[in-house]
Amino acid sequence: MRRVFPASADPAETTDRPWELLELADAYAYPEQPGKGWLRANMVSSLDGAALHEGRSQPLSGPADMRIFGVLRALCDVIVVGAGTAREEGYRPARARAEFAARRAAAGRLPAPAIAVVSASLDLDFSLPLFTAASTPTLVVTGASAPGDRLAAAREAGAEVVLAGDGTGADPARIKPELSRRGYTRQLTEGGPRLLGQLTAAGALDELCLSLSPRLTAGTAARVTEGPELTVPQELELVSVLEEAGFLFTRYRRAAPGTPLHGDSA
Repeated sequence: MRRVFPASADPAETTDRPWELLELADAYAYPEQPGKGWLRANMVSSLDGAALHEGRSQPLSGPADMRIFGVLRALCDVIVVGAGTAREEGYRPARARAEFAARRAAAGRLPAPAIAVVSASLDLDFSLPLFTAASTPTLVVTGASAPGDRLAAAREAGAEVVLAGDGTGADPARIKPELSRRGYTRQLTEGGPRLLGQLTAAGALDELCLSLSPRLTAGTAARVTEGPELTVPQELELVSVLEEAGFLFTRYRRAAPGTPLHGDSA
């Protein structure tokens, strides 16, 4: 792996070599003071824009992508995921990583991040290990009018219910503040595309880590975001680019207010 952007005077960062996990952790560190919460997305895309192949993201991934995937999980307090993605990808509880134990303990954080499943119907199998075998209790994020029997089933399985909306489902604009209020300020979403589209439309996304896979898929798979078109495109600023084995690992942050779109006149 080597740093492509920004330019570095350190030969260790520009030489193509395996990066240590803690080097990646430094490269992807959250802001020191997340404040009211910092929501980061991590997604992978093929060269022709597909976020999935045969319904899953794994065929687009690779060893370096999985290393970064693991580091981003180890850095966060909570992993926010849509119910459909949790089912399709076979989500299990996040595990504690020995390499990051000291860092998490020093910061007063739990050994492993929580998984937060966003669902309106709560059509979830609460007998799965995601709910029954989590060292950090899994969260279920939904609305106040969600089915009462399913809310009871979630609580009985040991899940923590987070009500982030007044209807049957969560309000995307309320997910980040509700999780932050519970102490989960370093947030990571792994989608899927529909959830990420909702969070983007709500203006809740602070950062996008996008892995560009050197593969073509054709087909009609969703992009990394899916949903209604934004009235005005959201401008992001490039923070860094790493490269390994043809994969580009890009990191973008929300642009400062008033930043013009590239190509616009001043």
